[in-house]
Amino acid sequence: MPGARVIVLGLDASGQSVARALEAGGATALCWDDDEQTRANAEAEGVALCDLTRRDVWDGVDRLIIGPDVSPLYPEPNRWVAAAMAAGVSVDNALGLFFRSLAEPEWDRFDVAPRVIAVAGSRRRSKAAAFIHHGLLTVGRESQLAGADHSGVLDIVPPGDGGAVVVELSEPDIALARALTPDIGVFTDFAPHDTEQHGGIGGTFAAMRRLFAEGGPDRAVIALDDAEGRYLANSLAEGGADDRVIKISAASKLDGPGWVIFVRKGFLAEYRKGRQVASVDLRQMSGISDPSDQICAAAAFAVLRTMGAAPKAIEKAFSGFARQLG
Repeated sequence: MPGARVIVLGLDASGQSVARALEAGGATALCWDDDEQTRANAEAEGVALCDLTRRDVWDGVDRLIIGPDVSPLYPEPNRWVAAAMAAGVSVDNALGLFFRSLAEPEWDRFDVAPRVIAVAGSRRRSKAAAFIHHGLLTVGRESQLAGADHSGVLDIVPPGDGGAVVVELSEPDIALARALTPDIGVFTDFAPHDTEQHGGIGGTFAAMRRLFAEGGPDRAVIALDDAEGRYLANSLAEGGADDRVIKISAASKLDGPGWVIFVRKGFLAEYRKGRQVASVDLRQMSGISDPSDQICAAAAFAVLRTMGAAPKAIEKAFSGFARQLG
């Protein structure tokens, strides 16, 4: 955003990462945090502060970027977000900036365009993202892991030819991002949590669903072990044979004409068009015996197959990951 004036609200590590990225891209980052000590710590790190209490602070501002801990609407509207909207300033977050920065014209030189795999869920997304990242590295693909407790999405290096970025996303990340265009979207599970920030359980699920409904990934990997997952898969697929939606489960055998992957009696099975095409024995792999681990394995298997990996190569990756867990 060269030449832009951007206010960054929230100066934790993520906010400071946003400020550095904006400055590196030629923008002017003006930063604020409601906590006085956090402001002092950020200023000591060289972050330029602005005073949002000044009436003229929004003059000439192009965008407001808010951190994941800043809730724009619930349980009550954030006063700085409200002020930005009243001044006609667009509101975004780090994830939106990340997707805006991808697929620049120079990507045309790649033989294989980099891919972004976005992983959403309540309890299992972190392990699923780690599983996918490890699997990609093991099968010989360049991969970086970002988001949540990993590197900030704006701290990674630009991916290379055929590379991948695996991004673990929380509901606040997804809810506000103005650009949201992953190549592969993964839904692992849903459980009511942090509902106050989204106005209730329905709002929390709606925020998560936005990754698939508005992001429109080329392929969606959806776990069917929760009612929300079954609803999401049904709303995305144009009929049972639509293999743009890969249905996965660690609780029941799946069938039908589409692309399904499930774990039953310790074996992971892949079916396409009603026929089994691959199987992986998970029984001797420590750390992948619990259904909560097995759904992560199924998600990783689906992503790696989408990326062109062979079943035997994925099985080897799983064994290595299981040894790490053990």
